Amino acid sequence: MADGEAMSGATAFFKPGDRILWRYRENGGRHFHIARPVTVVRDDAELLAVWMAPGTECVRPVLADGTPVHLEPLATRYTKPRTVQRDRWFGTGVLKLARPGEPWSVWLFWEPGWRFKNWYVNLEEPLVRWAGGVDSEDHFLDITVLPDRTWHWRDEDEFAQAQRDRLIDAPLAERVRRAGRAAVARIRDWGPPFSEGWEHWRPDPSWAVPSLPGDWDRTPAHVSS
Repeated sequence: MADGEAMSGATAFFKPGDRILWRYRENGGRHFHIARPVTVVRDDAELLAVWMAPGTECVRPVLADGTPVHLEPLATRYTKPRTVQRDRWFGTGVLKLARPGEPWSVWLFWEPGWRFKNWYVNLEEPLVRWAGGVDSEDHFLDITVLPDRTWHWRDEDEFAQAQRDRLIDAPLAERVRRAGRAAVARIRDWGPPFSEGWEHWRPDPSWAVPSLPGDWDRTPAHVSS
């Protein structure tokens, strides 16, 4: 992981090859329930790009009895007690792209053999960086973008349920919808990062799979977005 607990002065950028954490807080809470070790591909004033390799040990939320969240009926999915567990990211890896200050990140997925599958727009709080990585909070609503540039909304039912369960209030819901409309406009214009050819990117074969630190849930001094 990047060393130190705070970045001083202006935004400090991670170096290509650095291993950092990409984390999400519980909705409306202070604790982290998703943590994914990733390798930095690029980090500058325009873009943070990271690679999550196949087999990466991660932290994900589950119900208190160990049931995977997605198997719980929607009506009780966000109200039943939860805990977290360590798990592995199986299948192909994921390239994550985030532009500073934007309320979404764009993830790229491939089929085996590096056949490009799709982009995935994850609506979320703008990333906040600290010395060991970046933190956010997921906003449920997402967008899938296919190679032919067609797109569709995802998880609209979860977004609606999160509002019913008061995980998202009315002002935040409207902010998320605005962010979604802005993301759709970017897709229709085929602006960055969709236009930048990241689907042809490949990871450095010398990169090892980052390990999950024991203090993955530590509370750092956040310094900037």
